[in-house]
Amino acid sequence: MKTFVTVTLNSDGGLASDVTATLMDMGFNSTLGSHDFVYDWKNKDVAPAQVIDFVDKVQKKLKGMNVLLQFATVK
Repeated sequence: MKTFVTVTLNSDGGLASDVTATLMDMGFNSTLGSHDFVYDWKNKDVAPAQVIDFVDKVQKKLKGMNVLLQFATVK
């Protein structure tokens, strides 16, 4: 499974480099195309609740950076 994140930056928010560093510290990789970052779940059988918990952690880490996040998780 993979979780993709699309980030929309705000000119009054955190720097793109800081957002990138935070996400990469959490295990995301940067990507090009429809999404900005991807998290590769090593376990193929991830429950929806685990994904929600992970998204909560991402939101907490980026709190105060004034970014808009869009998540998509696919098998």
